[in-house]
Amino acid sequence: MGEPIASHTWPDQIRFKKLYLIVQNSVWLQQLTFLKPTLLARLNAEAGQDLVTEIVLRVGQLPSPDQQVSLSVPSNAPTTASPEDLAEVSAHAAAVQDADLRTRLTEVMAEALARPNRS
Repeated sequence: MGEPIASHTWPDQIRFKKLYLIVQNSVWLQQLTFLKPTLLARLNAEAGQDLVTEIVLRVGQLPSPDQQVSLSVPSNAPTTASPEDLAEVSAHAAAVQDADLRTRLTEVMAEALARPNRS
């Protein structure tokens, strides 16, 4: 969404097509409230589908740069899982501080979601 927004927000989780964002302060919360429709449209256009239907904002403490973790799915993750599933996997794995463990956990969850007979 761009550096100005990224430097004042942190994705907390994606759950049931809702993106939960932590914002630095009430000023940013107010600004992003007005930008929700635009943010949703850009996010879903980038994803190529309706990945997120709502954005939930709350004021909170952003992690320091050395505590921030990547929310990306490893490049070797199975591609048969839907983008929505991969985004949820990344959100769940983001809380794991150890990078190697986070990567492996993301891979395992993505593999499980990509299986055809999951229940």
